[in-house]
Amino acid sequence: MIPMLICALVSLSAASTDLDQLYPELEHSRTIYVTENSPQLSVVAEQSKVVSRRGGNATLPCKIQRDQTLAPSRKTRIKWTKLTSDYLKEVDVFVAMDYHKRSYGSFHGRVHLQGSSPTDASLVITELTLEDYGKYKCEVIDGLEDGTVVVSLDLEGIVFPYFPRLGRYNLNFYDAERACGEQDAVVASFEQLYDAWRGGMDWCNAGWLSDGSVQYPITTPREPCGGKNTVPGVRNYGLRDKDKNHYDVFCFTSYYKGRFYYLIHPSKLTYDEGVKACQKDGAQIAKVGQMYAAWKLLGYDRCDAGWLADGSVRYPISNPRRRCSPTEAAVRFHGFPDKKHKLYGVYCFKGHN
Repeated sequence: MIPMLICALVSLSAASTDLDQLYPELEHSRTIYVTENSPQLSVVAEQSKVVSRRGGNATLPCKIQRDQTLAPSRKTRIKWTKLTSDYLKEVDVFVAMDYHKRSYGSFHGRVHLQGSSPTDASLVITELTLEDYGKYKCEVIDGLEDGTVVVSLDLEGIVFPYFPRLGRYNLNFYDAERACGEQDAVVASFEQLYDAWRGGMDWCNAGWLSDGSVQYPITTPREPCGGKNTVPGVRNYGLRDKDKNHYDVFCFTSYYKGRFYYLIHPSKLTYDEGVKACQKDGAQIAKVGQMYAAWKLLGYDRCDAGWLADGSVRYPISNPRRRCSPTEAAVRFHGFPDKKHKLYGVYCFKGHN
């Protein structure tokens, strides 16, 4: 091993001497830079977040930037996917290559490319749903060149805590998804809960979020809620077993198309009577998410407790006053009374396209 090393050193020394003789003007200390060709195609977004509302439209920006030496190709492939809340999967949304275009799943018939120019790969989504919220990836492939960019779609709306008639901490993750869906909502994301906390939300019961974690927002630290001497924030239990662990849930809802209202009726009603009264009025008994949306997004205010679809009794107060939530604007909760014997008013919802 040592003789071979000595031989190699002698060879290098000899090579160096030969170079000195052949090119005496060369400097002995020189840095040589080796560069690769820069990408001829890249993808950019003019804004990283787009904000809209349920029922509205949104344009997710995506612009193709080409090197002038790279001619546009009819085989350029544009693909949009939606990232799942845990970022482990991508759901196909839309693919286009030349005249061939295809939309997928719940996006079918609701998405198309804006196409304002040959370099515009922006995606237009119409009739937005609560499930459309999230992060989207624009990917452009042209031969050996490709580029990607991620854009977030946010929805104006409200986060609200929820638990069913069974009581608190009775929902596994899949039960939580169904519970929110039944109340015209979806399971909230961490970002939505964080924004709600920044807006003053304070709730001492832990609830599921869409990524499978369990968290709760605290603005006023106190002993039963993580400790009196802790800082305000969103408390995090981490990722939990979606089948075995049971908590409440934080739901998210947005604007709706329809009318939410308190039904004027000559007498108080049992739950079943309330359901029938709404139907007689050409409506349905309202859901919890619809009450929260009307209260937060439209300023709905009514100091009358009324039945909702899940069998709970609540009323929304936007203008605090004596005998009507005197300390704060809130949706007041009267629990889950006996459906057959307790009498209240009823809130109805009449949808329209």
